[in-house]
Parts: sequence; C-alpha cells; structure tokens
Amino acid sequence: MIVRGKVFKYGDNVDTDVIIPARYLNTSDPKVLASHCMEDIDPSFASGVKEGDIMVARNNFGCGSSREHAPIAIKASGIACVIAASFARIFYRNAINIGLAILECPAAAENIEAGDQIAIDFDSGVIQNLTKNQEYQAQPFPPFIKSIIEQNGLLNAIQDGGYKNE
Repeated sequence: MIVRGKVFKYGDNVDTDVIIPARYLNTSDPKVLASHCMEDIDPSFASGVKEGDIMVARNNFGCGSSREHAPIAIKASGIACVIAASFARIFYRNAINIGLAILECPAAAENIEAGDQIAIDFDSGVIQNLTKNQEYQAQPFPPFIKSIIEQNGLLNAIQDGGYKNE
C-alpha cells in the first residue's frame, strides 16, 4: 500500500493535550475531535488538512496523557500516516489499536519540511520526499501490525476474524 500527501510538520514533545486539547474531551465523535486537532499549535491545521496528508514530527510525539482521543483526532482529520523520530509508547500502541499508520524514522523526521509532498510504501517502509527527491528507510510494519492497520483497527481485526499474528 502506498500513500501520498502534503506534510504538516511539528517539533519535539508534541503531547496529547496539544494534539486534542482537554476542553474537547467531552465527546468521542471523531469528526468533532478532528475539527479541533492541533488547534492550539496550528490553528489552520483542521481547515488545511486533506485526506491522505502526512504528519511529521521530531522526538517523543504523543507524550503526555494516554487518551485515545489524540490518535482518533489525527486519523479522523484525514492524516494517512504520522512519521516521527520517536513516539511515546502509549500513543504508539493507541495509534495501532485504532488503525492509524505510524512510522519511526529519525532521518525523515529531521529532513522533511512542512509542505513537502511525500510518498510512503508501507510494504517496504520506504519514504520518498517527492519535493526534494530524497528517500528514507523506515522499518516496515510487522505482519500483525499491518493486518490491524489494513482492517482499520484492532477491534475490527478481531471482529472480522482476520487478525493475523504471524
């Protein structure tokens, strides 16, 4: 599977309170969460993001509280994948559980800039910066994570009987 999109770039230690501010946690509606995603650090994000766009950040993305609302807001906004140098452990697992593709790749996180057009091949882990004609290698998903992402989350994978832990 290959996705292509425009990059929204963020720095280090983007916490879940910034991804989706606590004042919006009174809902679990993905569309409402998406409309407020990143608004405290990037007020134009929700109105500018398009289906298939890519979020890139530096170190420790998703730190802070363990709320699932953060990856839900990102996914519902249309982001196809989050690339970061590193992720907070709980955010990483929450993202996989809801079927949000995430890749760790320090070189890509360092060199890709906001507005760049990139393509990601999930099968190989290759990230291509189409704007700068550069290529980066991330670790491709293991089969069981790929299965969860392809089925739009762990619950869907289990319910469909298609969860493959190979």
